[in-house]
Amino acid sequence: MKISLTGNKSEAVQKVIFDLLDILELVGIPLKGLSERRLEKMAMACMAVGQIKTSLSEAQAASSKLFYKTRDIINFENANYSENISKGSYDDIRRKDLILLVEASLVVRSSSVTDQATNNPSRGYALSDDFATLLHMYQTKNWELCLQHFKLHHHKLSDELAKRREMSKVPVTLPNGQKLNLSYGEHNELQKAIIEDFLPRFGFGAEILYVGDTSDKYLVREDQTLQELKFFTLEHDELPDIVAYSKEKSLLYLIEAVHSAGPMNELRVRRLKTLLKDCPLSIIFFTAFQNKETFKKWVADIAWETEVWIAENPDHLIHFNGYKFLELHK
Repeated sequence: MKISLTGNKSEAVQKVIFDLLDILELVGIPLKGLSERRLEKMAMACMAVGQIKTSLSEAQAASSKLFYKTRDIINFENANYSENISKGSYDDIRRKDLILLVEASLVVRSSSVTDQATNNPSRGYALSDDFATLLHMYQTKNWELCLQHFKLHHHKLSDELAKRREMSKVPVTLPNGQKLNLSYGEHNELQKAIIEDFLPRFGFGAEILYVGDTSDKYLVREDQTLQELKFFTLEHDELPDIVAYSKEKSLLYLIEAVHSAGPMNELRVRRLKTLLKDCPLSIIFFTAFQNKETFKKWVADIAWETEVWIAENPDHLIHFNGYKFLELHK
């Protein structure tokens, strides 16, 4: 795997990084979607744990009893890979650079401190014996046989994570009967409620034109209809979580599902109105919350002339509007 590397790394170091990324991909580490810098840092952390400077054949295993702490890893990378990583970044080594490798048991923690907190910077790391042996065999005549043996005894982390994600899906049925699976999480549970509870009540037969998901930003996208309605590009930062269209009432629903951030505030609404100045429909801005407690946290930020829906009270709306709804109470 070739990526753009940072710094002034020697050709030998560059080769080891590229070779190691190839090996990590072969043994099932999920690399897709990671930035080039993230991949580079993962490879360097793995190399440092194995005390590899210029060749994979140098890899040291846990059986050597020499475990590197996170600060040792930073020092090794700075000294050998032309890096200038801050000593205060030790937590990033644990939480970002090594997390997948530890999860896949390619890197193991020091047995002498397994009873300590996982964020303890004194915790040491080393390459597993099996993985160090595999690195030694790279580009030798025994490589393919050794790789097959390794795969036979080690499950692919990418496959395991895919299975976990599949088991944790949130099933959703769109108004047109189409079935989707959203990633598991409170935000998507709220999106499910919007689609299955809010729109049937207040959507006037609305069809879904866009739904984003944490693992697939464009899970639903009806590009042709959006273009006909002169909607802005879906890549824009102001894109809400759900866009729905009621042909019956000529309404365009822009719905934000708020779990931890992002209600329809005055500035957001102003920007969306500017982006949709050519849209022929009446635009309604909705902020959805799971419960009243979350709503109370954000009520001061919600823009006037917008609407609020709370999933735990699905039959009611809160109107941040003027006199227009008073007519209903005559």
